[in-house]
Amino acid sequence: MRLGLSTPVVIQIPGVAAPWEAGAGADELAQIAAAADELGYEYLTCSEHVAVPTADAATRGAVYWDPLATFGFLAAHTRRIRLATSVLVLGYHHPLEIAKRYGTLDQISGGRLVLGVGIGSLTPEFDLLGAAWPLRAARADDAIRALRASLSTTEPEYHGEFYDYSGMLLQPCAVQSQVPIWVGGRSTASLNRAVGLADGWMPFGLAPAEVRTMLDAVELPPGFEVLLSTGTALDPAGDADRTRRRLATLRAAGATAVTCVITARNAEHYCEQLATLREVADAG
Repeated sequence: MRLGLSTPVVIQIPGVAAPWEAGAGADELAQIAAAADELGYEYLTCSEHVAVPTADAATRGAVYWDPLATFGFLAAHTRRIRLATSVLVLGYHHPLEIAKRYGTLDQISGGRLVLGVGIGSLTPEFDLLGAAWPLRAARADDAIRALRASLSTTEPEYHGEFYDYSGMLLQPCAVQSQVPIWVGGRSTASLNRAVGLADGWMPFGLAPAEVRTMLDAVELPPGFEVLLSTGTALDPAGDADRTRRRLATLRAAGATAVTCVITARNAEHYCEQLATLREVADAG
């Protein structure tokens, strides 16, 4: 079973984040990332929110580390693990802004970028940033097409409904010939967007049976990734059987890799749990 990591500390959702994360910083984060790297985990994640309305903090949380700065730091503390945004809100950025900033990250990480993207759902944040809420899905589709045309070239050119450019130089650009793009979301539209325009789907807030039903209704391209989250935190040392069953359930639902949330008392214990989870997954 291929395992990724819902990186602790960088996102702190009430009821999900452990108490120790509130006092943790870069040292603990680097320790955990290096352990995941050595243990063969596939990817780390980091989400994007510029500012969360106070009224939404009780459900969404208020702590969101910037993914570009976070991954630039973690790239220097890891060797092989991939760095997956989960997700960038496409409406907040021009595609060439993403191509330059994250293409540079791909350069300094040695080609380890995975670009997870979404259409966004927080209207006040759109308003704050002056981003266009109307037609955001259509704009996102156009942005994905523009990114596909622009991430891995120093002379990007794209002519679409919302984005149109040529005659520009973009240096540096991504070193991967095709940066993997994963689409986040929980709707049929997000799955169709992923199948039609990207390389993978990262659903959230769906039961495994719902995911299985949605996947069965579409034809997936060869090599298409389905990244499913464990949802609730796993305790591989304390309850290996439950952990094994949860991984098996997600595999049966269509997961090609599982993004793991892990319970722990502190960073050291978290690294121990990573090692135990790897053993449980490999044995199951």
